[in-house]
Amino acid sequence: MHIKRIVHAADMEDIAVGGAIMGTGGGGDPYVGKLMAQQAILKYGPVKIIDVTELPDDALVVPVCMMGAPTVMTEKLPQGDELMNAFRALEQLLGRKIDAVLCGEAGGVNSTTPFVVAAASGLPLVDGDGMGRAYPELQMVTFTLHGVSATPMVLCDDKGNSLVLNTVSNAWTERLARAATVEMGGSALLAFYAMDGATAKKAVVRGTLSLCADLGRALREARAAHEDPVQAIKAKLGAEEIFTGRIKDIERRTEGGFAHGTARFEGVDGWRGQTLRLDFQNEFLMAERDGKVIVTTPDLITLLEAESGNPVTADSLRYGLRLVALAFEASSAWRSPEGIALVGPRYFGYDVDYTPFVPSS
Repeated sequence: MHIKRIVHAADMEDIAVGGAIMGTGGGGDPYVGKLMAQQAILKYGPVKIIDVTELPDDALVVPVCMMGAPTVMTEKLPQGDELMNAFRALEQLLGRKIDAVLCGEAGGVNSTTPFVVAAASGLPLVDGDGMGRAYPELQMVTFTLHGVSATPMVLCDDKGNSLVLNTVSNAWTERLARAATVEMGGSALLAFYAMDGATAKKAVVRGTLSLCADLGRALREARAAHEDPVQAIKAKLGAEEIFTGRIKDIERRTEGGFAHGTARFEGVDGWRGQTLRLDFQNEFLMAERDGKVIVTTPDLITLLEAESGNPVTADSLRYGLRLVALAFEASSAWRSPEGIALVGPRYFGYDVDYTPFVPSS
């Protein structure tokens, strides 16, 4: 099996930063997952990254992730062994050894948590995920588009509780797991969407872990060279700047295990006199400039600090921050009719149709 790259503890710095960029404002604070991953790598050894094409068709692949409201995750840290508990419990349920680990989403904390399991188990980690970004609900993965069942699924919490779900659909998995997560204190660790290698080759959004690492490195190197870090990220993503401004108003609330909210910006520099509104449910889902919708899910919106280029999550937005908003195209899987039905603006209650974002440059 060809190893694409070896990830050491120090490499998690870049991956966490890139994961925050790809998280489109959500997915949880990658700092928490980074520390968990670094600790696991230092204890068990580096993680081997492989391309999904390296998997035998009959291999068993299992994604892992953290579930819950990002605002809760930053306050209620995992104990550290919940992910492996969920992983091993699912392996026991399935009655066979798992061959590789996979990311549920390549955004925020879940771009880093799979490294914990890969290090502790010694298994390879597939370079890809089920979203190519972060989304707030469990059924919102490309695995669903390929008929993969989310269950059997194991949830574990920081108190030692565990729960096994078997459901009739992935949408029901989300409903029941969300209710359990709320009862578990607002966050839980889980293993789910077990699939074979042949299915993974069709269903996985490829190369996203490498992209996270490349984004983090591009940001770090731009700053070291005293170059514009925002431009470095923009170039790496093929993104377009849709606004630069300061936050003049922010409202957020945690409901049903989600962080809902709206951020309003007033323009600076070339955007002076214009306004931007961002709506989010864990992740940034829709951007309106001067009252006109310009980007919606599934396309990606990310916020960077104007000076440092550091990514800013929805739960860390605050009055007065000077930020640059970038937008870029979603994975082609999400632009299909099935993908738009699953993660498009109307699913989230916005009365607009999806119009694909196309960078003007």
